[in-house]
Amino acid sequence: MKDEYPEHKEHHGHHIHEHSHIEGYTHTHEHSHDVPHEHHGETPGKAILNVEGVSFEYRSDPVLQNITVGVARGEILAILGPNGVGKSTLLKCMNLILKPKMGTILLEEMDLTKMSGSEIARNVGYVAQRNESARMTVFDTVLLGRKPHLGWRVTEKDYQIVDAALKRLGLADMQLRYIDELSGGELQRVCICRAIVQEPSVLLLDEPTSALDLCRQMAILRVIRDVVDHHNVATIMTMHDLNLALRFADRFLFMKDGKVYAACDRSGVTEDMIEAVYGIAVDIVMHKDMPMVIPR
Repeated sequence: MKDEYPEHKEHHGHHIHEHSHIEGYTHTHEHSHDVPHEHHGETPGKAILNVEGVSFEYRSDPVLQNITVGVARGEILAILGPNGVGKSTLLKCMNLILKPKMGTILLEEMDLTKMSGSEIARNVGYVAQRNESARMTVFDTVLLGRKPHLGWRVTEKDYQIVDAALKRLGLADMQLRYIDELSGGELQRVCICRAIVQEPSVLLLDEPTSALDLCRQMAILRVIRDVVDHHNVATIMTMHDLNLALRFADRFLFMKDGKVYAACDRSGVTEDMIEAVYGIAVDIVMHKDMPMVIPR
């Protein structure tokens, strides 16, 4: 399904598009007249994070083979595929939690291997699928997300950013609770909140809705979509739920056997592609202008 551009505004040699998503969010992107038209669901803009020819092994067992993909500011890339194809491993390679055997990871023009840990932390936020709890309050845990930006002390601005994020993710009422007392879903929301206050250029989320009920899944993904749209963040999410991915993501990377099977926008996702990757026949039907994947 193609995105719509309800307005086209001229401004000093550039044009500005208002862009509406399936979820009803509208934001603007500016493009120069002397470059090809680039946007979600069509040709993506210049990638801020580039994975080039990345391969990875666990004890000589190949997990990733020659992966190349990029993500631009203001878009969500969903990494899709069955269990064991290397989705989480690829995400960990993207911020050097795991070091690839071959290939490069570039943040804009900078090789991540040439960057310090603090430089990576200022630019790349990461939320794991499983998070360790500790004897810390929710507020203090989220405040840790500001660590890459802190000087000698925590400022009023840092507190304001944390307060706003806690409210946005529905965590304000539990900010004084200890995180080792939280449910898995509550802890997941806290960790996403901590990554958001980090104010990264790139956000990496490993199964961000895995421990959440349906209502919280929608709420969290709407917050992520809002952050991406209004703060121009490049976001990559591993996901299992194809329908949530189609609803919220702009582009899709389908993986099979540690390799890229297909990379496309929403209009390029087909029933044959899903069957080839997941081994199950499906129908893609439209419901209220939204594509839905239904097993046959």
